[in-house]
Amino acid sequence: MTATDRLTTASHIRATLSLGLPLIGSHLAQMLLHVTDTVMLGWYGVTELASVVLGASGFFIVFILGSGFAIGVMGMVAGALGRGDEAQVRRDTRMGLWLSILYGALVLPVMWWSGSILLALGQTPEVAALAQDYLRIAGFGMIPALLVMVLKSYLAANERTQVVLWVTLAAVVLNGVLNWALIFGNWGAPEMGVRGAAVASLVCQTLTAVALAIYAGWIPGLRHFHLFQRFWRPDWPAFRQVFALGWPIGLTGLAEGGLFQASALMMGWIGTEALAAHGIALEITALSFMVHLGLSNAATVRVGRAMGARDEVRLRDAALVAVALSLGFALLTVVVFLTATEFLVGLFLDLSKPESAGIVVFAARLLTVAALFQVFDATQAMALGLLRGVQDTAVPMWLASFSYWVVGIPTSYVLAFPLGMGGIGLWLGLVVGLALASVLLMTRFWRGRG
Repeated sequence: MTATDRLTTASHIRATLSLGLPLIGSHLAQMLLHVTDTVMLGWYGVTELASVVLGASGFFIVFILGSGFAIGVMGMVAGALGRGDEAQVRRDTRMGLWLSILYGALVLPVMWWSGSILLALGQTPEVAALAQDYLRIAGFGMIPALLVMVLKSYLAANERTQVVLWVTLAAVVLNGVLNWALIFGNWGAPEMGVRGAAVASLVCQTLTAVALAIYAGWIPGLRHFHLFQRFWRPDWPAFRQVFALGWPIGLTGLAEGGLFQASALMMGWIGTEALAAHGIALEITALSFMVHLGLSNAATVRVGRAMGARDEVRLRDAALVAVALSLGFALLTVVVFLTATEFLVGLFLDLSKPESAGIVVFAARLLTVAALFQVFDATQAMALGLLRGVQDTAVPMWLASFSYWVVGIPTSYVLAFPLGMGGIGLWLGLVVGLALASVLLMTRFWRGRG
């Protein structure tokens, strides 16, 4: 390797981290909103914790399906910027916002009647009722949450990621303050329990959407895109393009999120304590996944811009660097999960309560299993980001769905129940599904570059 090659590699690393680190920070901060709910409700009560594990998981499943349009906008805007087509940047982003508003309104009845759905899926009446209480309030946050995703994609493609980080961090602080007041009834506020957590989330999502919209629409460096000028006017060709690229992304996310949601439902069949432990272990693994998601987003933007500029060499180099960075962090995460399991789990519970001891032990065992799929989870997330950058979403949807649902879920069920491995078996099935997805998706991307 020559000095020039090394400089080129170093420049790719700097560019990826410059774009990816604020995205990682914003994803971690966004995840901390849910972690704050989990931690505080873990202090409040085990039944309340279990209900919000289900409620927040249900919200996330519906959210991730609708977020496909926002994620599609990232690759489309990056490609348009690579071509120098500013009009297309505006068109794609606007119709991403339109689709997000429409979707958020259509799914609100699902949130409102979620209790009946959870009962039909075998959850206990008490947990189902509390989860419905949570979702009937949190469901109104679907539209602002999706608008935040579109605006984050637009800003990321424009390499304006710092503001996303700072706005999201401010929302985390506000969410913690509101949770402390509304969950427990502190500072003279009413004690609302799970409803208080939902109100706090709704307020934070709405204010975040407003702040990012103001920045995206009126900052001098982006004002020339005229993002919100005549926003009410439809652009049906762009609407169809965003829809066509976005719905496979949403279904891919639904397939992956559904893998974990199905495992939560099956864990609920084992017991409330097992479900609470599952929720804690899942929160911890999701936090590490936010790093891979941020790097994957950076890869989407970088390969999207390279594709728009028709620079195949830059595209391939950017992809290689992003994959290497993600795998390096995955290996570090494996070490942490294997050496600090009980410490990490203990952060989520009031250890003075007698029921916490069993949850800590079981969640620590699950986290040990989670160490097995860190590399696979990182690889499949990065492959999806790279494929979205080159606007390849339909075939990856089928590959991911096959891995998660035809292989992963049946394996989880068989290991957990017929073979009697319980919750550990459920998580081993996740390892199998994610491993297959990582191989199929990464092969898809690199064969397309050959």
